[in-house]
Amino acid sequence: MTEPDPTDARLIALLTENARAPVAHLAQRLGLARSTVQARLDRLERAGVIAGYTVRLAERARGGICATVLVQMTPARQAAVLAGLKRIAEVETVHTTSGRFDLACRLRAQTTEALDAALDRIGALDGVKATEALIHLSTRIDRG
Repeated sequence: MTEPDPTDARLIALLTENARAPVAHLAQRLGLARSTVQARLDRLERAGVIAGYTVRLAERARGGICATVLVQMTPARQAAVLAGLKRIAEVETVHTTSGRFDLACRLRAQTTEALDAALDRIGALDGVKATEALIHLSTRIDRG
């Protein structure tokens, strides 16, 4: 599938605001027939543009302490480092980055002790050269 057209983009924006919006409501907002909107949703899902529908919890509902950990690693050990990160339950996401660090990892732990232990496990992974942890204090903007 090519890039979503303007109508698809508006449909996706509406779903981003409320993924539980009924198709009839989406159709009304878009000025389209319900069957047309359903067909567009089906096509976007089949094409992998829409990967799924989910519940997004507010930060306060998730609890715990959140941190971003920047990881510098030996390039030849990337697969081993990623495999090790997968085994650490506190690791929620891992992104490759450009610049001084190779990875940016988002962690969530229930206590400072658990976060500290996770950071120690990351630092001990074979291939990790350096880490820098940034503890999230408050969320000022969250566009989901």
